[in-house]
Amino acid sequence: MIRVGLGRDIHPLAAGRPFLLGGVELLADRGELGHSDGDVLAHAVIDAILGASGQGDIGELFPPTEAVWKDANSLKLLGKAVRLVKEAGWRFINLDCVIICECPKVLPYRERIRASLAKVLGIPYEAVFVKGKTNEGLGAVGAGLAVEALAVCLLENSA
Repeated sequence: MIRVGLGRDIHPLAAGRPFLLGGVELLADRGELGHSDGDVLAHAVIDAILGASGQGDIGELFPPTEAVWKDANSLKLLGKAVRLVKEAGWRFINLDCVIICECPKVLPYRERIRASLAKVLGIPYEAVFVKGKTNEGLGAVGAGLAVEALAVCLLENSA
């Protein structure tokens, strides 16, 4: 059996916060504001893999109402989600991601982000792709007030 999962997340940007994508810190004046470290891409990937495996979403697994997740490392949260997915018999085929922000530019960091995500998912680097897009000046993302991420994954289960 194969399944596709789609994840999406958006966070406002704030001064004094790191700008994290897939566990990689990008040079920026502002970073994601969130209950955890705010890594919008890691959050979208968590939702994609949990959805594809039928195991809920990030809010169920790591509720923002629980203090234990305050300032949590999102890559570690992703690792916990990956373990759940694998324990349920799923194997990762590929992951494709889109990051939407006006700045910083994603391209100079893309290969590091791909490698970081591939390592956590336990799949080949070639099975992960990341694209950076702008929002052409539209909405909060286009005004430089927020960053958004989309992720789609393909999983296989032989059960």
